[in-house]
Amino acid sequence: MVSQPLSQFLPSTADLPCSDETPVDNEDQNLLPNVLLFLLKSIWAERMDWYFGVDMAVYHTTGEDPTIPVVPDAFLSIGVERRKGGKSRLSYAVWEEAGVVPILVLEMVSQTLRGEYDDKMGIYAKLGVLYYLVYNPELWGQKRNKKHQAFEAYKLVGGEYQLQVGEPYWMPEVGLGIGRAQVMSDNELQEQLAWFNQGGDRYLTAEERAEQQQARAEQEQRQRERLEAYLRSQGIDPNQLPD
Repeated sequence: MVSQPLSQFLPSTADLPCSDETPVDNEDQNLLPNVLLFLLKSIWAERMDWYFGVDMAVYHTTGEDPTIPVVPDAFLSIGVERRKGGKSRLSYAVWEEAGVVPILVLEMVSQTLRGEYDDKMGIYAKLGVLYYLVYNPELWGQKRNKKHQAFEAYKLVGGEYQLQVGEPYWMPEVGLGIGRAQVMSDNELQEQLAWFNQGGDRYLTAEERAEQQQARAEQEQRQRERLEAYLRSQGIDPNQLPD
């Protein structure tokens, strides 16, 4: 008798909640993962084999109940459709993604700890998430977690997460680095999470790239004006130069 695949007996994402509807308690929990998403859309604009979810339920079969998801602040999967069947995902069920689990998960610590340093870490380790990132800029819960830093990157080694060193932290399996950076936003410098290349250079936002282009254009214009002024001082009409 031929056994049926497990996915035949599991619910569809169309029938499962897309999130746990737990409200965020600070604006960065919503803002910063989306900043990473929009940056990734630019960095990997030509690639269609990745998906970056923000505050989305991840359903899996490594827990007691496959209908109870884990909901990271953000996650990245590689080797899946950018848009599944040409449509937006309602949630992420591993059994609907050919068994592909997220390669990276980001948890942002809030005023109320929600297992970022223990329970969720255990869930992601069992699921097989290679990189687990914890961002805690306000050092919430320091009374209980004095050993933790504002940004921590863990890698799954032998079934357990090991804290990594270096920031930005380079992830060769992802082809990106990640870390903190001071970025101009709303007319002031703000700490944000950002993607980096292997050389440690930060990928700029669309606004920053536009500002750089504008600055270069203005510099080139000033150089032309200085050259034209010099030529005129020498009795040469810059508009009458030979080709």
